[in-house]
Amino acid sequence: MKIAILAWGSLIWNQGDLAVARVFAPDGPRLPIEFCRISGKDVAPRRLTLVIDEAIGADCLTYSAQSALGDLDAAKENLRVREGMPNINGIGFVDLSTGTESQTAVQRHPAAVQTIRAWAEAKEYHAVIWTALDSNFSKPAAAGEAFSVEAAVRFMEARPDDERECALNYIRKAPSEVQTPVRAAVVARWPQG
Repeated sequence: MKIAILAWGSLIWNQGDLAVARVFAPDGPRLPIEFCRISGKDVAPRRLTLVIDEAIGADCLTYSAQSALGDLDAAKENLRVREGMPNINGIGFVDLSTGTESQTAVQRHPAAVQTIRAWAEAKEYHAVIWTALDSNFSKPAAAGEAFSVEAAVRFMEARPDDERECALNYIRKAPSEVQTPVRAAVVARWPQG
């Protein structure tokens, strides 16, 4: 089975133990992406991370790599472990061979799932997997307020200096194809010097 892995953030520059047959290339589908998720409280430093968000995401070119694994369940588990997720629900997938797809991903970003399906068909993949987490910005354990570019900047301003620098590094390392309103505001507020 030929399986694609989609990426738009740290998977591109830090694959860890992710099993890929080739390096990530900027040839994935265009998806609505934004820095609107705050990394978990167990992840230090807490930072803004990229997720698919159909309401606020900017249309960005994503990256893809072929999985070195030929079994969909094994490839999903490999991505789950790399992402440090407690369960498989955060892994999105489309399986063209069976016509099935991740119901969690469909609930979180249904149009993106259809875009991914069409991309997989055009690229002749049998399946595609991706990190399908949602924005958690407004949750009390995260920023605790409605997401906006201004709120994202306030979140960054509230970080201790060392934590903010790590968070800025994540945003700066994002591929150049990922241009979002939050990235523009962060670069304007903290120009790299």
